[in-house]
Amino acid sequence: MKRIILIALSLMSLQLAFANDAAPLADDPVTEQRLISISEEMRCLVCQNESLAGSRSDLANDLRREIRALIREGKSDDQIRNFMVERYGDFVLYRPPVKPVTWLLWIGPFVILAIGIAVLLGYLRRRNAGPVDAALSTEDNQKIDALLNAADQSKQGEING
Repeated sequence: MKRIILIALSLMSLQLAFANDAAPLADDPVTEQRLISISEEMRCLVCQNESLAGSRSDLANDLRREIRALIREGKSDDQIRNFMVERYGDFVLYRPPVKPVTWLLWIGPFVILAIGIAVLLGYLRRRNAGPVDAALSTEDNQKIDALLNAADQSKQGEING
């Protein structure tokens, strides 16, 4: 048992000896800062609810690598955004521009909310309308009294019997 523990400890120390620090993503911290600021405004196309800067998907890594290359080529932030939009569409941006093609993205949630409120109000009105109170005729009251008396007599018969 001691030998197994000794072997396990020596293997773990061997792994620590060969462990390296993570290589920096970019040689230039300014480039890396621009990459982060640009990629935080873009949506990961795989994750969709995560920014390109925060995603760890393979596609996000490739897109960050592409953005880094464009920065090194001297492209401006707007040129890089335009390149990404041309390649992947307006969906890649967290705040797509308002234009006829993206109206559904901007107005859609409000339309869905309005439809939901209208359906809820319609349901509540129908539920609250309910049946109208109708006065019973004398004949109806007599029938009800007869049924109740018959029910009382049958109960007393069961109790006495």
